[in-house]
Amino acid sequence: MPDETTDRGANEGTGSDLFERCRRFSEDPSFAQSIGFPTNPRTAREMGMYPFFIPLDGTEGTTVTVDGRQLIMIGSNNYLGLTTHPKVREAAAEAIREYGTSCTGSRFLNGTLAMHVELERRLAAYLGKERALVFSTGYQVNLGTISALIGRSDFIVCDKEDHASIIDGSRLALGRMVRFRHNDVEDLDRVLTSCPPDAGRLVVVDGVFSMGGELAPLPEIVEICKRRGARLMVDDAHGIGVTGGGRGTAAHFGVADDVDLIMGTFSKSLASIGGFVAGSEAVIEWVQHLARSLMFSASLPPSNVAAALAALEVLEQEPERVARVNASAERMRVRYREMGYDVGESETPIIPIFVGGAIEAMALWKDVFEAGVYTNVAIPPAVPEGKSLLRTSYMATHTDEQLDAVARAFAEVGKST
Repeated sequence: MPDETTDRGANEGTGSDLFERCRRFSEDPSFAQSIGFPTNPRTAREMGMYPFFIPLDGTEGTTVTVDGRQLIMIGSNNYLGLTTHPKVREAAAEAIREYGTSCTGSRFLNGTLAMHVELERRLAAYLGKERALVFSTGYQVNLGTISALIGRSDFIVCDKEDHASIIDGSRLALGRMVRFRHNDVEDLDRVLTSCPPDAGRLVVVDGVFSMGGELAPLPEIVEICKRRGARLMVDDAHGIGVTGGGRGTAAHFGVADDVDLIMGTFSKSLASIGGFVAGSEAVIEWVQHLARSLMFSASLPPSNVAAALAALEVLEQEPERVARVNASAERMRVRYREMGYDVGESETPIIPIFVGGAIEAMALWKDVFEAGVYTNVAIPPAVPEGKSLLRTSYMATHTDEQLDAVARAFAEVGKST
């Protein structure tokens, strides 16, 4: 998510009553527009074009049930389709039977189980790093890691389309955040050169960008960081299990040894919730003792740890899942382009359908939803004005018949718009 649009209006004053803006946001379309939203939630619901917080009655992974209707799910980050894998399900259930439902404490005190340590060991080995550290959410990884590493005289250098958690972690840090144009390595070099030469600098980029599905140009970024004396952290939440044979974007480009820190989550390919950061022993130990989002949050429950461990084992044992999800995505990319849709520079199982205007994107979402396809819509303030899109994403477990049905739905909707 571009950082400049993630919290528009959060500090807009409305007089003495702090909650007045809340009422106006719910009821007044013009007020919603003034803080960056295309319309207010109530109006969108009345128009049948409210695509958020939809309750799912059931989910099988590739399909979901909404109000008794079954739809094909192409809005999930369950890239390898492991949330319903028997081994993953059984591992989670067995952990509850053995350990109960919660550790009821932080990792720092009583909330570290032997299985947390085992998961960290396995992740570090899988990514070729000395050590890994597991947090309760991926969001907390970026909040805690960035703020723990950056001091007052240091700089965080971010891509303008980095995820909101990177931006928030940078805001929590004592140092200064500066940004460079999206995937523009020349601008990155310019920004790094403008930083004081004696300042610590951490470049933080997404490996796979979560809205557009494009890859960060890591070989060029690595070269610039080395030349300018900066450290590099890659948020590979959407890359682990998808790129580099499953080992992520740094592995995809052959630069894993040159990336200082790799962040990942379990809520995508690893079929659970939580996150981790992997790097050198000394850096991970520093983060472990200074990351407030780790030290002051309850630890990841046993069932989630066990599910992530089991999913990692399946990933290692069934590499064909990685090949399948990428092949399915390429097939859909080709078909969307043949239909005339703009899919940008996607190279991954995330395929955006760029629409432009927010209302137009919401209308397209409604038409596709009514045609039996569940996808996501991204509108301001989650994306910049004029860059609204449908975010489609694919799983290794989608059948050819399901992909054909999705393509037919988009073809029919495209003809009528």
